[in-house]
Amino acid sequence: MTNEPMTPRGYDELLREFKYLKEIEKPRVNQEKQRAAELGDRSENAEYHAAKEKLRHIDKRLFYLNSMIEKAQIIDPALLDHSRIHFGATVGIIDIQNDDEFSYTICGTLESEPENALISVHSPLARAMLGKEEGDEFSVNLPNGRKSYEVVSITYREVFELKKNHRSEKDFGFH
Repeated sequence: MTNEPMTPRGYDELLREFKYLKEIEKPRVNQEKQRAAELGDRSENAEYHAAKEKLRHIDKRLFYLNSMIEKAQIIDPALLDHSRIHFGATVGIIDIQNDDEFSYTICGTLESEPENALISVHSPLARAMLGKEEGDEFSVNLPNGRKSYEVVSITYREVFELKKNHRSEKDFGFH
């Protein structure tokens, strides 16, 4: 069983979604299914089949979230050595071939937003950067070929300050 690194807030968000789905959404959809079943013939009852499908999705998501909770390795980046790249680091890198600059923050799978430069600790780029210091060079195989970079900065900022996609209970639901 591999560990799943996440920030303390990421873990809290994971628990919040799990609890909401288990205690609020699943019972609500179960009631929907019961009401639909009371309408009679289930074979042609669209509401009944829709509720059953929602329950299947909820159960799959609960199973996934539970496995993430079991594998959770809570890491507070503020407590790590900031001279090296670790989980939670915001890393400035430069492409050695063309001098293009990029900045990425390494975070947990459920916290990642690749479109907003929040990359999973399991991604090839993040794995290649871990343990490096400013001035270190590294190469990594990416979908568009092998690239070489130099680390130009390492800073630590709260991951959730950088997130743009904050989920609420309405995002957890299956309406």
